[in-house]
Amino acid sequence: MLAPEIFKSNDIRGVVFGEPVQFDAEGARILGAAYAELLGLFGKTFVMGRDMRALGRELSQAFADGARRAGASVIDVGLTSTDQLWYASGTLEIPGVQFTASHNPAEYNGVKFCLHRAAPVSAAFTAELRDAAAKVVIGQELVGTIEERDLTSGYVDLLERLVPAAPGRRLKVVVDAGNGMGGRVAPAVLGRRDVDLVGLYLDLDGSFPNHPANPLEPENLVDAVAAVRQHGADLALVFDGDADRCFIIDERGEVVDPSVITAMIAVSELAREPGATIIINAITSQAVGDAVAGHGQVIRSRVGHTHVKALMAEHDAIFGGEHSAHYYFRDFWGADTGMLAALHVLELVRGAGQPLSKLAARFDGYWRSGEINSTVQDHRAVMDRVEEALCGVGKVDRFDGLTIGNPGEGWWMNLRPSNTEPLLRLNVEARDVATGEKLRDEVLSIVR
Repeated sequence: MLAPEIFKSNDIRGVVFGEPVQFDAEGARILGAAYAELLGLFGKTFVMGRDMRALGRELSQAFADGARRAGASVIDVGLTSTDQLWYASGTLEIPGVQFTASHNPAEYNGVKFCLHRAAPVSAAFTAELRDAAAKVVIGQELVGTIEERDLTSGYVDLLERLVPAAPGRRLKVVVDAGNGMGGRVAPAVLGRRDVDLVGLYLDLDGSFPNHPANPLEPENLVDAVAAVRQHGADLALVFDGDADRCFIIDERGEVVDPSVITAMIAVSELAREPGATIIINAITSQAVGDAVAGHGQVIRSRVGHTHVKALMAEHDAIFGGEHSAHYYFRDFWGADTGMLAALHVLELVRGAGQPLSKLAARFDGYWRSGEINSTVQDHRAVMDRVEEALCGVGKVDRFDGLTIGNPGEGWWMNLRPSNTEPLLRLNVEARDVATGEKLRDEVLSIVR
């Protein structure tokens, strides 16, 4: 089974148990053969990993079987976070495949892809793979080989080199892995630091018995907030299921906006390479531009890791950040890694000798609505109505959805259609609460 709707704009995600099943082992075998043929991997090798989700091993092994019948060989690195898979692709200089559905509910599994050295696939890749899978013929013989490797120690060594421990006091850090891959990665990395680790839900369990591994939803941060306050921790790290994203909570139990984290790390990276380029997406806070001004240049990307990675490579950007807590580093092949971002923040706090809340406050000065979803069938018609209502008070662009803003007055709004659901996503930012709330309510009154 390979339902057409599982092929998303950046990856593959579908239901693997329950009703209706959209993706099964036979579908994965077909997908593996199509993948090997599409990338011309006969006689060549790719690296494959998986997270702890249901049927991860079965699906990945079936994929490997199909790819081997198409002549490709496989290095299977087993249970890994997605950024560990990017590391494996980067260091081995071969394409990579990761079985994960990121933050989706437990009944989902899926696949993320990269080219050699963790380079992004094209925006058309998943559509091309879908078409190739519809006509591929599975080979009768296993031509390629499969080899198991554990690359964890090399991954940890690299992060240690990229962000050396700063001198200063010992820190107490809460880690909420949500029973995802952060439960394996974070202890391995932080175990080499001067850190007291308070672990929440570190056991790998793809049924997510404690809370969904989706830190975008505030209710999934409640336990980490409580643990920070209970233990007097310096900060908390909350990972999504495949641990490529990390939300950060300060010593008061307040979430630090990912745009503020982006600004903090950007300034730190530009201190060692003045004038370098930072990539942000279309709905990242103006706080990043404010922080970078005079130190480097900022280039906007469309939302999504495929687009950000492509611009990271095109402009040789030193760092990139998205509102969704994806953080990209040139020193990590331009790929996203939540763990490396977490280390940057941890060592900035240690080196600054002051609480994270005070450090973060230097890089913020805006009210943000957060992402507000509305069910809308005709995206374009609704965005046209909003543009008509607001075009006289702000500059309009359609770079990624609809953005209208007034830099002089310090506000902007963005409406962006979901890639997978009949939703419009609204984000509003302003220098003061009153302006932001008024704009938010005005736009929602039109949208809804």
